[in-house]
Amino acid sequence: MRGLLASSIGVTCAAALTLPLTLPTAAHAAKPAAQESAVPGTTQSLPLTPLATPGDSTRSAAPQQQRQEQGLPRRDVRPFSLVGVVWDNPNAQLHGQVQVRTRTTGTSTWSTWQDVETHSDDAPDPDTAEHTSSTVRGATAPLWVGDSDGVEVRVKAEAPPAGSRAADPGTEPLPKGLRLELVDPGAEPAAGAEADSPRATLSAETAAASAVNADLAPLGAAAIPALTKKETEDELISARGGDADATKARPYVGPRPRIITRKGWGADEKLRERQFGYTKTVKAAFVHHSASGNNYRCSQAPSVIRSIYRYHVKSSGWRDIGYNFLVDKCGNIYEGRAGGVTKPVMGAHTLGFNTNSTGIAVLGTFGSSNPPAAAVNAIARLTAWKLGLYGANPRGTTYLKSGGGNLYKKGKNVRLKVISGHRDGFATECPGRRLYKKLGTARSSSARLQGR
Repeated sequence: MRGLLASSIGVTCAAALTLPLTLPTAAHAAKPAAQESAVPGTTQSLPLTPLATPGDSTRSAAPQQQRQEQGLPRRDVRPFSLVGVVWDNPNAQLHGQVQVRTRTTGTSTWSTWQDVETHSDDAPDPDTAEHTSSTVRGATAPLWVGDSDGVEVRVKAEAPPAGSRAADPGTEPLPKGLRLELVDPGAEPAAGAEADSPRATLSAETAAASAVNADLAPLGAAAIPALTKKETEDELISARGGDADATKARPYVGPRPRIITRKGWGADEKLRERQFGYTKTVKAAFVHHSASGNNYRCSQAPSVIRSIYRYHVKSSGWRDIGYNFLVDKCGNIYEGRAGGVTKPVMGAHTLGFNTNSTGIAVLGTFGSSNPPAAAVNAIARLTAWKLGLYGANPRGTTYLKSGGGNLYKKGKNVRLKVISGHRDGFATECPGRRLYKKLGTARSSSARLQGR
């Protein structure tokens, strides 16, 4: 970690985020297994059309029908594991209900209708190059459905409130350009992916994403190893130039947890924007749920993350996966957006508050389901370390300047808890009622791990 904070504190995101956003438009061919640990996935993008309703046999009904309900009739498709719906205008909201049902690959078994969360509040900050890029689209949350080869979807606009006047002409109940996105995450990382990869087998993009963590693990490592509290403190003191009287200089920082790297979960580094984007510091951590459902095994977590990554970049048009870190139901911690796990990487997780913060997403949906204790513990361990690198007290509060959102106008200095839920910065259900209730436990545990 020598020179670690010196190289990251004070670096602004301006240079990196004003670069043109260049996202590939075609799926990449799979590389030989010797070169990458996972086979890159694919995305199918299917336009939604007005759904026929009983008794609707005239073409004259189509315009109104298109305003109210669109979808895709049941059909066979190439294999996929994650679904979402996108639309043209990233600033438009989908006021309605999105439901899908899917067929398990190689069977005739169809699921029941499943709701897809329609929020679009995990997003880059307004006025940033990432948000204003012509590639960015509005999007629902992604939903993990497992290996599937059949799909049906329906999107229905909300009925206007009783007694309200009809919508103004030209106002569409459903946003324009609705498309169903079907994501195949590609093959699972090869057996033995925990082993470090030889430098010669790494692509340039994979090497670059790994090199920013070179002080923590060998180039191409699948995981950054855990350290004890003393080892973590000693490295942080060393990074700050050392201190003859270490007993007076011991920092409040938790032991570094084990973190599975992007190489470890099989990121296709050719998908993301090549440059890394940084903010100035890390004053707060926002906790999210991915809203992608709880029907995954922990062994499938890398596939879920690769799917979310592809959905954020290829479907939503972002420069990289939006979250800085992800946590699965077994408490495993994963590196998210590229740029270095110790550095103040600018994420796209909390619309209006991505500057000077970090975003942690727990894989799952926790509105009515309790988050596993292992996941809550992982939040505590991760924040004790990450916030400790920047001198932040997990039990404390801080001020962040709003970049604009639906709770706070742009430019307002907002007092927030150092460990906040997504809903504290934006009017949303995220991170789910049940996970939000556990943040007090996470704060106390995190502070205790820091030695406070």
